[in-house]
Amino acid sequence: MTAATASPGLPVVLDAAERIAGRVRRTPLLTLDAVPGVLLKAEHMQRGGSFKARGATNAMLAHGARRVVTGSSGNHGMALATLGATLGAHVTVVMARGASPAKADVIRGLGATVVTVDGGNTDRDRYARELAQDTDASYVPSADDELVVAGQGTVALEVFAAAPDLVAIYVPTGGGGLLAGSCLAATGPNRRVRVIGVEPATARRYAASLDAGRPVELPPSATIADGLRAQRPGAVPYPIIRDRVDDLLGVTDEATGEAMRLLHSHGVIAEPSGCVALAGALQLRLPGRVAVIVSGGNTAAALARPVPGAVAVRSTVEG
Repeated sequence: MTAATASPGLPVVLDAAERIAGRVRRTPLLTLDAVPGVLLKAEHMQRGGSFKARGATNAMLAHGARRVVTGSSGNHGMALATLGATLGAHVTVVMARGASPAKADVIRGLGATVVTVDGGNTDRDRYARELAQDTDASYVPSADDELVVAGQGTVALEVFAAAPDLVAIYVPTGGGGLLAGSCLAATGPNRRVRVIGVEPATARRYAASLDAGRPVELPPSATIADGLRAQRPGAVPYPIIRDRVDDLLGVTDEATGEAMRLLHSHGVIAEPSGCVALAGALQLRLPGRVAVIVSGGNTAAALARPVPGAVAVRSTVEG
């Protein structure tokens, strides 16, 4: 699967699910009385605190690399560093200067090297690609990679298996790997679920690109959803999203903050990027049963704890 080959489909996600089985958690679907009809895919309970473990694991196992370089705002770098420590691979994570210092500290603590560069995410990723080439390492981007996209799609695959009656799934959208993977997972036989991407209002790179009919680059964003600050669509996710997404929403930081407060008040400790999908669901309010992906829980408080605390919810649907 590459941007230049025939459009991929559900089989690549099924392959990824088989490859990563046993190395990632099958996270549950949660329900809250405060948001009836909404299922929360609890990727904040994933190993490493985010869905990024899936794509990182699929790519690293497929490559079998001993040296890996990536550009990351934090969660993808943490996922690669965690797996690298297990596999004995050396991981270097390039981060923009405005990225979370707490996440950078966790990455270093896992034994990876952190390189900080000026500029936004586009500058970060450009430097990471060049560094990988110069050091003869494998470059594993956070979203713009066929194996990463397929791995991220296993999130939606689990959702659809556990709740086949959904009318829609809301997906937080930054680099686009999770959204593209969700689109692929939704291409199974007789699937009617709508796939809705949710972007920060100040970082709508996919909405702007679809409107323009081509990938466009936005200036760096200061949204509180620090994991969703990508400036330009990836070459791999863009055509998948262009051809298959049903809708793209933009949500303000205020709406994201309200969704985060709602989740935290019910014991679901998600970081801002992990709350964007719920903000979108509360904004659109489709009739019928929907799912939202709570993509990460790496808050400053969670990163300071060696073992994340249990999540308290009113009820659970096993996923």
